[in-house]
Amino acid sequence: MTDPLAIAFTAGETGPWRIAACTPVTGTALPAAPRLAVTAAGAAPGGVWTLIGTTSNTRYATRAETDALAARQQGLGRPAATCAALIPIRKSAAWWALAQDERRDIFEARSRHTAIGMDYLPQVARRLHHCRDLGGAYDFLTWFEYASDDAAAFERMVARLRATEEWRYVEAEMDLRLERD
Repeated sequence: MTDPLAIAFTAGETGPWRIAACTPVTGTALPAAPRLAVTAAGAAPGGVWTLIGTTSNTRYATRAETDALAARQQGLGRPAATCAALIPIRKSAAWWALAQDERRDIFEARSRHTAIGMDYLPQVARRLHHCRDLGGAYDFLTWFEYASDDAAAFERMVARLRATEEWRYVEAEMDLRLERD
């Protein structure tokens, strides 16, 4: 793994991403804002809200899955990727009460989380940010980037993930859709 990377997602008046929609899937909505800044240097000034997460060691994925993901995924920041989604998620206490192997079984063996994501590579690039231990409102912040031509594929991926057993443990989820000018 590379060194952890702390990322701040700040909604406000500035940032390269226009917030096209900010929808609570479950839980409380975030305050409205027109733009989103994504920075590694801390929260952008003047924000309405900021969510902070960090990259971390791989959890739940096997070596074979990790290698397959690395071989197929393209990086973030591709010029063609003018669409993005930020999906903050908090899982229930029941999820965290499970042992690691029980969470892995639900995550992959039964819900096929990694396998579903693989079906949409390389069109959809993603990076997971952990924030459970940072004291925020969410456990994970997932950042996705894709070209506008791949928006329907992204919608299918998200719908498939939300239909899994794993999503029964989600107690808060926001869905922010973004467009780069």
